[in-house]
Amino acid sequence: MTERREFIKKSLLGTAGVAVAGMGMSAKSYVSILGANERINIAVIGIRGQGGNHINQWCNLKENRNVRLTTLCDVDESTFADKLKVVSDKIGEKPKTAWDMRKVFEDKDIHAVSIATPNHWHALATIWAAQAGKHVYVEKPSSHNVFEGRKMIEAARKYDVRVQTGFQNRSIANVMEAMEFLHEGGIGEVYMARGLCFKPRNSFGISKDSTPPASLHYDEWLGPAPYRAYNEKKGHYNWHWHWDTGNGDTGNQGPHQFDVARWGMNKNEHPISVFSTGGIYGINPQECSQETPNTQTSIFKYQDGKVLEFETRGRFSNGESGLGIEIGNIFYGTEGYLEIDGSTWKAYREREKEPFAGSQKAEATSSASNFLAAPGGSEHYANFLDGIRSGNAALHCDIRKGHYSTTLPLLANISYRLGRELRFMGDYEQFANDSEADILLSRPNRPPYGIPHEV
Repeated sequence: MTERREFIKKSLLGTAGVAVAGMGMSAKSYVSILGANERINIAVIGIRGQGGNHINQWCNLKENRNVRLTTLCDVDESTFADKLKVVSDKIGEKPKTAWDMRKVFEDKDIHAVSIATPNHWHALATIWAAQAGKHVYVEKPSSHNVFEGRKMIEAARKYDVRVQTGFQNRSIANVMEAMEFLHEGGIGEVYMARGLCFKPRNSFGISKDSTPPASLHYDEWLGPAPYRAYNEKKGHYNWHWHWDTGNGDTGNQGPHQFDVARWGMNKNEHPISVFSTGGIYGINPQECSQETPNTQTSIFKYQDGKVLEFETRGRFSNGESGLGIEIGNIFYGTEGYLEIDGSTWKAYREREKEPFAGSQKAEATSSASNFLAAPGGSEHYANFLDGIRSGNAALHCDIRKGHYSTTLPLLANISYRLGRELRFMGDYEQFANDSEADILLSRPNRPPYGIPHEV
């Protein structure tokens, strides 16, 4: 399909510009941008779980994007040995280590940081990095609460650094193609989008408070979260299911599909209302410390009346749509509907049972340019490096886009916790005449880890 190839080519070329002249940049902007051929030194902060993927991606891009992984940072020092071996085996170099991210920010040789900490650390780590002049790749959700997300945008702009949110769908060619198809009226006017997050999870149990392992710098692990005694069932990975540190699966896997839903609807704004309900099912609350719901239905309405639905199912479930989607999206238009499952999409016209459009076999991006060709799965990370060299416009998911998409699950969780529909004033990022709901847009500061009002 010629039009499809041209769309992908133009999208990729848009990320690769390295010329500064004629772009109208300030002297401050010019200083913050590296030359096209200059090596970018990067540190990964938070190296368990998704942090391991960050490590692999930067190693894969060493030659392709002239990036060097120089430092690994994690508050649990027991993680270092295995990850040091991974890096050494992949690139033949052994990076430095640090358990305190502030040491990373003090290192003048580091140009960028890649943040894969628990959610409650995303904002402060990004703000500190920006204040130190480091560019930032930050995992989803971009923030733990709405107030923090706004401060991340302010910090990125004030210190003129690139901040990319880890919504990788933004750099997948087939998903980009589907979004273009929707925006060009492929199924008429899109009036509703549906996001799906079906991930069956079993109980992880319960335990008594105890002493943290000697390898874990626990106060630093808590960081901006309220102080609580160490509990192994509320720590590594299980932090997702406790409100002080995580956002449940609606705010864990969910943000990816929230982002695609908002993108497909072309909504660069906040919704005006939200209602979310659900609960914890199939798990005995006396035998598990989980606080966040494993089953949750959320409905958002925008100013023009269009609707975004989101379904989170944490127990056993069928898939939805013709593709049997468990993690994906469905878009409804005045002339048909479109399904996306991973990087596969199909569009159906009206009542027809066979798709009239859809994704083709992915084409090698190397056809556009050898410089553009990122190793498979590394496209979003490569785009971040391109953005450092050429400016914010090159980023596929600048922090502002990330903030709009992240706010959706955060609002849903507030509605769920309060048990009622809420009206949201997007221009002010506050609820309408609801001080109880407004309290949940932020959280009390815990010195010295507070999120500053003035970044």
